[in-house]
Amino acid sequence: MDTRRLLRTFGTLLGTAGLLISGCSSGSSTTSASSSAPAAPTELLPYYTQHLTWRDCGVSGFQCATMKAPLDYAKPGAGEIKLAVSRKKATGPGKRIGSLLVNPGGPGGSAIGYLQSYAAAGYPAPVRARYDMVAVDPRGVARSEPVECLTGPQMDAYTQVDQTPDDTAEVTQLSDSFQKFADGCEQRSGKILPHVSTVEAARDMDILRSLLGDEKLTYVGASYGTFLGATYAELFPARTGRLVLDGAMDPSLSSIEMNRDQTAGFETAFQSFAADCVKKSDCPLGTTSTADAATHLEQLFADLDAKSIPTGETRKLGESLATMGVVAAMYDESSWPQLREAIAGAQRGNGSGLLALADSYYERQSNGTYANLMAANAAVNCIDSPAAFTGPSAVTQALPSFEKASPVFGKPLAWASLNCADWPVGATGAPHRIKAKGASPIVVVGTTRDPATPYKWAQSLAGQLSSGRLLTYEGDGHTAYGRGSDCIDSAINRYLLDGTPPAVDKRCS
Repeated sequence: MDTRRLLRTFGTLLGTAGLLISGCSSGSSTTSASSSAPAAPTELLPYYTQHLTWRDCGVSGFQCATMKAPLDYAKPGAGEIKLAVSRKKATGPGKRIGSLLVNPGGPGGSAIGYLQSYAAAGYPAPVRARYDMVAVDPRGVARSEPVECLTGPQMDAYTQVDQTPDDTAEVTQLSDSFQKFADGCEQRSGKILPHVSTVEAARDMDILRSLLGDEKLTYVGASYGTFLGATYAELFPARTGRLVLDGAMDPSLSSIEMNRDQTAGFETAFQSFAADCVKKSDCPLGTTSTADAATHLEQLFADLDAKSIPTGETRKLGESLATMGVVAAMYDESSWPQLREAIAGAQRGNGSGLLALADSYYERQSNGTYANLMAANAAVNCIDSPAAFTGPSAVTQALPSFEKASPVFGKPLAWASLNCADWPVGATGAPHRIKAKGASPIVVVGTTRDPATPYKWAQSLAGQLSSGRLLTYEGDGHTAYGRGSDCIDSAINRYLLDGTPPAVDKRCS
């Protein structure tokens, strides 16, 4: 399985699971590029001057369209890719400001699913009143020519492979599973694999910005969406408007540094969960200390490594799926009660609760099919940055540092970082600092106990950006906007509505 930089809000994960969005039907309105938008390169003019034909897409209040972009920006005349777009027009009252593009992260999360299931109803009303809420599924994701790698049954097998190998045979089995995944991606999606980088997705967003008639991009990106937004600002600082980067990534880190930091982030989140759990009389991890809670969880994982347990269906719960079930619940503290119940069930020999959490993480549907989240996640990450590890021996050497970062999750997350070792397409990106000199103020939001994007990443990105402004949420969970903090929401709303960024080093709780 692939956990490397799988960054998106857990609320989005649950909100889009099982969501069926009908195909677009014939419709009415047409939008063309703004005549006042900055000039595009001559070779890209056919894309910047195309028309978006908006149609009813079967979800009340939303319109859908298809935009075209070059498959390869280095050879814009050599083929194109079709990208799915959706919007919900500004509801009023108040004068319309423009378009607000949203992305939930991943990489691989469906922006359209996020828009239609959450953002267009869950973002604060004053923002929705004055912006057209817009999303485009990035290339290779969901409705935009998705990367495909394995069938549903093959994914079931892939997610159950032991990620804490104890001997050479288990190491070989895990390495082979990554190789089979990569081979499946090449066989089923070889044409698009070289062209799903974040840089290309950011360039696609600039075409969409122009087609929407906006001179500058207004954007809220969560988790990996912060890297996408920061990349846009780096490429197009003069076209960068009001950007909110919530749950920020640090683009200067290598893959191994990022994976190890994220491992530590999940440990921080677990410690917070455990501290809450042991205060409760029914805590399945004991009622004495967080250290005792960790010992109980590690014992459960060891037991499941030795023998899987029934779940009420053909799949059983082993250590790998159980670990991902716990990791899934770390994204949002509102999932902690569900996690306590799931752990208690597993201790009694019923793995259904942890399996359900793991399935939500992997976006597995009830019919046994999977969304393409995991496929797109690997495809984007493996092209954006050189692999964390080149082979099993490199993982073995790094294990002590991962286990120091997290005694609970270190070993499985270290081995999960091997997934890009045999990727069929070489990385085209590399870690670097992003300054985006000349861009308007960019608001970077960090949560102090964020499991997936550690707070220090937000501090780093805000410091790298020439116009970065750090906004801190002192709390738990992944990302902060629209999750219950009036202080955070008010600061971001003010920025989006009148352009006033938060005070320097503003903190909220």
